[in-house]
Amino acid sequence: MASLLQPPGPYSPPPVRPEDIVYEDEYLLALNKPSGLLSVPGRGEDLADCAEARAKAQDRNARTVHRLDMDTSGLLLFGKGAEMHRRLSAMFAAREVEKCYLAWVQGVMTAEAGKIDLPLSVDWPNRPKQKIDAEGGKPSLTRWQLLKSSKEASLLALTPETGRTHQLRLHCAAIGHPILGDRIYAPKAAFVRAPRLQLHAERLAFRHPETGAEMKLTAPSPLTGPIVPDAS
Repeated sequence: MASLLQPPGPYSPPPVRPEDIVYEDEYLLALNKPSGLLSVPGRGEDLADCAEARAKAQDRNARTVHRLDMDTSGLLLFGKGAEMHRRLSAMFAAREVEKCYLAWVQGVMTAEAGKIDLPLSVDWPNRPKQKIDAEGGKPSLTRWQLLKSSKEASLLALTPETGRTHQLRLHCAAIGHPILGDRIYAPKAAFVRAPRLQLHAERLAFRHPETGAEMKLTAPSPLTGPIVPDAS
């Protein structure tokens, strides 16, 4: 008797929800990526769902320009077609795109603003972790501004001047204020205080590579802040 079970068909990404489209024109597409979704596909059919696949379902010419960690939510920008992808990628490489993130971190900041200037490199035995590396690390600079404090936690606006892997997560942890819900760099006391990584790519500002218009894109923040009291 033939089995009634059918093998799974090819992966088909879900359509982009209208509320997740932050901006779209004939050249660009900007999506608000949810936490828990990959930016690009991983290895294996079970990791096929990603922001890139969903962007291509919206427009088959969409190409990934930059990435966010899976646990990070927020703005992802895609170029439509090879030429727009090339031009946008060059703008990111030249640091012509201003990025701003929101993050809830452990503890109350003692200043209103500051910068974190600590070089980073790959922690090879513990990949994908990164590490502070004063000798051989790449220059890495993050500026921060305190927005508010509540329940032994602080909401920061983070502006990365460089774009290293895990830069914001490691920089915050290195100054004693790990991001709440960070399963890689936060100690347990900070990790358990939030249901997900409290890091959101809120804003992108850049000049439109085709029209020259000043673009200021904002993705609404889903961050909850601390939901568990500090037990450290």
